[in-house]
Amino acid sequence: MTLWVLGLNHQTAPVGLRERVAFGGAALPAALSSLRALSQVDEAALLSTCNRTELYAVADDADALARWLTAHAAGLDAYLYRHSDADAVRHLFRVATGLDSMVLGEPQILGQVKEAWALAREHGALGNRLDRLFQQSFAVAKRARTDTRIGANPVSVASAAVRLAQNSFARLQDSTVLLVGAGDTIELAARHLSEGRAKRLLVANRTLAHAQELAERHGGYALPLTALDKHLAEADIVFSATASREPVISREQVAAALAPRKHKPMLLFDLAVPRDIEAGVSELTDAFLYPVDALERAVEDNRRGRREAAEAAEAIIDLQVARYVETVQASTRQQPLKRLRALGEEARDDVLARAKQQLANGRDPQEVLDFLAHTLTNRLLHPPTAALRDAALTGDAELARAVERLWGKDEERVEKNGEREG
Repeated sequence: MTLWVLGLNHQTAPVGLRERVAFGGAALPAALSSLRALSQVDEAALLSTCNRTELYAVADDADALARWLTAHAAGLDAYLYRHSDADAVRHLFRVATGLDSMVLGEPQILGQVKEAWALAREHGALGNRLDRLFQQSFAVAKRARTDTRIGANPVSVASAAVRLAQNSFARLQDSTVLLVGAGDTIELAARHLSEGRAKRLLVANRTLAHAQELAERHGGYALPLTALDKHLAEADIVFSATASREPVISREQVAAALAPRKHKPMLLFDLAVPRDIEAGVSELTDAFLYPVDALERAVEDNRRGRREAAEAAEAIIDLQVARYVETVQASTRQQPLKRLRALGEEARDDVLARAKQQLANGRDPQEVLDFLAHTLTNRLLHPPTAALRDAALTGDAELARAVERLWGKDEERVEKNGEREG
């Protein structure tokens, strides 16, 4: 079976398409189980973030993987990429290292790759091949960050958004900032906003306890998501990143919030996929909406600054891909040897158990030894003897030469030993 990576990301597909195949929350385990259940799939893992949805699989047929994904959203074919074997290994190593991210070298993706691996293990979707590959990707990412400056001053999408806000009309020191959600992205945004001395932080979340925990850590005020309408008008800047499948902030809500602000503008950053804020908000006067894809321009300077470190990291990845492929190939070449040893050990254990049982039944030890030697010899030699007999009948000289290569040195050793002993 072939190792495959199939998916789409921020480079190949717009956010409107990516959000249609974003698997989050309870949908992720169910999707993974459905993928693993395909008859053509032996192992599988599913990585779904705001910037990518990717299938990692050991499978007979990549077309089956594509059909599974396009069943969730029609029209994906033109946006999908496929990588196999060594190219698939390289792709995962680049993803884990942050070289394939919107923000070059961003650190969050490694944690997301680890979560995808852990979920696949938990649901029994991983075998030895994918398990080993994912764990190797963690080691490669760690080495790249240790040996290069790819991880120096890491910039996340959240920090890029905060930086964009700082460079806009809204001064943080004079602004009320509303954070919607309480996950890692919002946590990062809250941290950067605190460092930037935002005037006031409001944290809204469906689970109020989570909002309270985050607000306490960063000196903010927590409120339930149901109170959003009441407080939205207070916000000069909004950051939203929830796992909701539907928008949590509508055009009508923002329009209603803008009315009492009397043309004071509102800056909104939608960091979620699927989107949290309806796209129609951008049509409103005094509302300035930045979806995830818009941050691509904001982080271009970061990408240029890390290009040299990225080149060094790419060199490390090339080396590690070559080593990984060599290891897998060596393991594959050793499979016949492992199979041969397993068959020999199986025959030994079976015949030995029968011999012990005969001794326990009182049979003469000499007879048992004769039985053991005769039966074990027949068990070990029957398969190769039968194969050689068939080879002789069919004219397969290659098998005969292989046997000579296997046993020739031992025959020479026996002859030499016999000469010395004589």
